[in-house]
Amino acid sequence: MTVGLAASVVNGWLDGTFATATCWVKLHTADPGAAGATAAAAGDTTRKQATMASASAGSKAASASVGPWTNGGTSETLSHISLWTASSAGTFNGSGALSSSQAWVSTNTFTLTSLTISVSPIAA
Repeated sequence: MTVGLAASVVNGWLDGTFATATCWVKLHTADPGAAGATAAAAGDTTRKQATMASASAGSKAASASVGPWTNGGTSETLSHISLWTASSAGTFNGSGALSSSQAWVSTNTFTLTSLTISVSPIAA
């Protein structure tokens, strides 16, 4: 048996915090920091809405790709994202690193093809 949190507790928290209609993603060029405001990407500063499936087994995933963002005239390297409750202002809910950094130049687009939020360990 694995010790950890009950899946029902984690799933409830994930569904409440990263609700289907209120998870917005912002791009960053470094760790967004404790408030999610550090190193925001300059090429496209908008937040894109992520449609999230219901949590299961301590994980919650986007049910479709997120984006695209279109670079409006800079050269930078994307490395992180932040998650918010609204398209502007709102509450910062968390951040994460991309699986690999991406060079991003003027007129390029960027799309997150997957997004998963997990909490572990889950008691089994």
